[in-house]
Parts: sequence; structure tokens; C-alpha cells
Amino acid sequence: MKEQIWWVTGASSGIGAALARGLSARGARLILSGRNVAALEEVAKDCGAGTMVLPFEATDFDALPRLVKEAWDWCGRIDGLVNNAGISQRSLAIDTDFSVYEKIIAVDLLAPIALTQQLLPRMVGAGGGQIVAISSVAGIAGVPLRSAYCAAKHGLIGYHDSVRAENEHLGLKVLVVAPGSVATNVSRNALNADGSVRGESDAAIDNGLSPETAAAQILDAVAQGKREIVVAEGPEAQIAALRRSDPDALFDRMSAMVQAGYAKQMKAER
Repeated sequence: MKEQIWWVTGASSGIGAALARGLSARGARLILSGRNVAALEEVAKDCGAGTMVLPFEATDFDALPRLVKEAWDWCGRIDGLVNNAGISQRSLAIDTDFSVYEKIIAVDLLAPIALTQQLLPRMVGAGGGQIVAISSVAGIAGVPLRSAYCAAKHGLIGYHDSVRAENEHLGLKVLVVAPGSVATNVSRNALNADGSVRGESDAAIDNGLSPETAAAQILDAVAQGKREIVVAEGPEAQIAALRRSDPDALFDRMSAMVQAGYAKQMKAER
């Protein structure tokens, strides 16, 4: 990846920041995007002088033509794009306000589609490149408390699979990544049923893979030319495998998780 130009969205923390640092260590020059300018600048310090900070709101679709032109003109090309920005959810569908679906799908699905659509003709016209889409195990299987997140992440996989099929012969490579629990702020920043920010993490996330471990697996997959990987361990890796090998067993397991949660809640209320 020496001297390649990579654009990483959601680069201020978590997997995005770890990917930025990992790409820099492999010789890439970086464009870092997100909303938190101070955090982006801190990541940029770790990535060396050849780094551009390009902050923007992911759903400001009208600004994208200008931003893509600015990013492209910086070095005259972009070799890699990481679609990583996103927010999650922690609420039952029956309780969730529709505005939560609108926000999560806008940020997690429409925003990466909008950015890719602006950049895609330039990349293909220049001979190709690499796109990395950070989906989720929740983009392979529908899991409880994440109906909006699952909808967006399933869509992200479908879109990028189509883009790969249409453009692979033109030199464009697409890697779809389905992480399980990674120790980031994803749970803390997740939306509740009313759209408020959850504000607390959970044990599964806190005990998940480190962002650096996840980033290393992703970058190894890029180097190996892979098209899809699951970055997860234990039961979460099994969820992704069951969705393809034994869907009914997966559906039973997900339903049992919800029923166990209800039983625990009822016991606590007695």
C-alpha cells in the first residue's frame, strides 16, 4: 500500500482510526473524514505529514460533489475508500420511533452509497482501486434490538456486492467486512427507541476484539484480495455461519435470546 491514497470515513475513533493508523504503517497516504475535527487531527498526528483532514457530516449529500473533488484533487487520485461511518441501535422494533429508522438508514446506508456514487466514476475511470465496506454480523443475520441497524447493514452488503459484480472486470475490488463485537463506542453511541443516545456500553462490546486486531485482519484481507470476511469470534462467528448453513437454527437462537431477556425482566420485576 506504499504511496497509495486512501480515504477513511468515520476515522475519528474505533475501527476507522485503527484502519487509518494501520494503512499509514503500510505506507499509505490518508484522507480522514468524520465530524469530530479535534479527534481527526489527533489520528492524523499518528499518520504522518502526508495526511489530509476532511471533516463533513455524513448525511450532507449536497456537499459531496465538492468534497469528492477536493479529496481527489489533493493527489490526483484515490486508490482506496473505507466506508466505515455509522451508528447503532438498542431497542425493540415495536417500541422504536420511525425517526430512528430514518436516521440510522441515512447515516449507515444512504451516506456510504452517496459517497461511493460520487467517487465510483472517478475510480473506475482511473483504472480501478479498492473499496472496503464495514458492515456487521448484524448485516448478515437479523439480531434482536437492532432492527434499524440490521436493515442498514444488510443493505450495505447488498449495495457493495452489486458494485463489485458490475465493476470488478474494470479493476475495482470490493471487500465487505462483517465485524462482531469490537471494543469501540458503538454501543455507547447507539440510539434508544426514542432516538436519544444510549450513553452506556455493554459487556459484549467492552470484551470484544480490539480495534487494532480488527483493523489488522481487514488490511490482511485487502492484501489477499478477499471479497468478504467476518471479523468475529465464538457465538458471533457462529451466527454468521448459521445464516448460510442452517437459517432455522439461527432464527430459533435469536428468538430464544429475546424470550430469555423477557423472562429475566419479569423475574426482576416480581
